[in-house]
Amino acid sequence: MEYKDYYKVLGVDRKIAQAELKKAYRKLARKYHPDVSKEKDAEERFKEVNEAYEVLGDAEKRASYDNLGANWQGGQNFNPPPGWEGGFDAGQFSGGAQGGAGFSDFFESMFGGGMGGAGFQQGGFGQQPRQKPPSETMNLAVDLEDIFEGNNKRILLPNGKTIEVKIPKGIEDGKKIRLSGKASSGGDLLLKINLKKHPKYRVEGKNVFLDLPIAPWEAALGASITIDTLAGKLKLKVPEDSSSGKKMRLKGRGLPASKGALIGDQLVVLQIKTPPADTDDKKDFYAQMEKKFDWNPR
Repeated sequence: MEYKDYYKVLGVDRKIAQAELKKAYRKLARKYHPDVSKEKDAEERFKEVNEAYEVLGDAEKRASYDNLGANWQGGQNFNPPPGWEGGFDAGQFSGGAQGGAGFSDFFESMFGGGMGGAGFQQGGFGQQPRQKPPSETMNLAVDLEDIFEGNNKRILLPNGKTIEVKIPKGIEDGKKIRLSGKASSGGDLLLKINLKKHPKYRVEGKNVFLDLPIAPWEAALGASITIDTLAGKLKLKVPEDSSSGKKMRLKGRGLPASKGALIGDQLVVLQIKTPPADTDDKKDFYAQMEKKFDWNPR
């Protein structure tokens, strides 16, 4: 009985990730599908590709196959090692071979026979159900500017690889970004957005709040003050007789739209600050103000 090198059949490295292996399989299955391929040996190659993915496409079956060792070469005479326990019962492969596409003697001997639905059927391109690997969730800390601008961030995956991820503009805190096949299990990786605390702004929905300290004379007489927004600096005109806690709305200066949501605003919250009376002259000035103004703030 000849040993079957399933990695060679799919043209992939033995260390390939499950998600990339699936892509390689689908490409070959389309290429050699008997309904569309004009290759002379298409049907035979299609059977080989399906058989290879039937084993390597499942993490547990792949692990058992790998236990045979990496030193075998395709075409070598092969007999299962004495006491080898990596095989599968026939019951783990549901049903017989589709469309007469039987598996090799090597497969039958090692894995118990029967095609469990490796992706494509000869009757069409419908993929048969296969148990999907479990997904994983990972927190992704992002800055407010990342959400506003839709920046790219380089992240370290659970499998040790690094990739660049696009942060969708306007994505909300707690929402998730799905990365197909990037989990260590071969399933999907869900990146949960964790918005970092900002030194200037706070966020409520799509609106961005900025506390703006102003002097008593700016509040009383009015002033033109340069302030920060996520889109850059601008001039804000503080009206006369403004009080502490007054909110000034800057239309469309909040977080951008996502999935048709309205664009948020920036709300500037005025906070009147009094200068310290830390010298005798300043204390005298405050005393004169008390006499000058016939006014009770309460």
